[in-house]
Amino acid sequence: MTLLLAPLPEKGIGLPHDASLHGWRIDALINETSVYVGLLFVIMVAWVVLACLRHGPRHEARFDHGTSTRSIAVGLCIAGAIFFVVDGPLFVNSLILARDVFGNFAKVEADPKSVRIEITAHQWAWVARYAGPDGKFNTPDDIVTFNDVVVPEGTPILFQLVSTDVIHSFNIPNMRAKIDAVPGMVNRVWFEAKETGEFDIACAQHCGLNHYKMKATLTVLPRPDWEKWAAEASANSARDYDPDDREAHWGWDWSEHARI
Repeated sequence: MTLLLAPLPEKGIGLPHDASLHGWRIDALINETSVYVGLLFVIMVAWVVLACLRHGPRHEARFDHGTSTRSIAVGLCIAGAIFFVVDGPLFVNSLILARDVFGNFAKVEADPKSVRIEITAHQWAWVARYAGPDGKFNTPDDIVTFNDVVVPEGTPILFQLVSTDVIHSFNIPNMRAKIDAVPGMVNRVWFEAKETGEFDIACAQHCGLNHYKMKATLTVLPRPDWEKWAAEASANSARDYDPDDREAHWGWDWSEHARI
């Protein structure tokens, strides 16, 4: 078993390595946005340079409050053009992506290969819980890990997250997955890893004095290796289970209708 521990070459400018099946979709939106921003920047710089050249010291100043019909029409046309050319397509593409891929939890839930993981965030750590062979959460055979999430390659991984104190943000940059963990709410996110390796999990929301300590590791294993790990971890949990340790029984009944 070989783990990819060193940074890998990237395809995008300033983007972390994409190790997820659908990460390229997020990158495409980012790249599209960057192109539009760059284009608008060039246009505005050219406009400013033209204004400087045309309206030099010899140009007689004319004061205009911009309330004329012509000024309003020009402003509306420019704003409309930017919206329909830039913001409109980005908005529509984002909605389609959320509906058909990242927000299509019904399809992920229906996949028999999917792995479900409950995450509880607290100052300042991530605790993960997997259902054991019985398929139920908060039972003796659950797998519970601390700042360590292990998942199989080529399998949809579905998370439900809660927070015990403040707002945290569960962020796995290499999987292009990020969702807030909010007190009193169960949020969810999913991804599918396309390669094995070790990747960082971080908190992307400032959550207190030791926010910088909220770092965990995501380990992606080949499916057979992960199943071996899960069986051993579940057996260990069953042996260590203490019915009187109420603080360890923080799991909840999995809900297919958790909030996004």
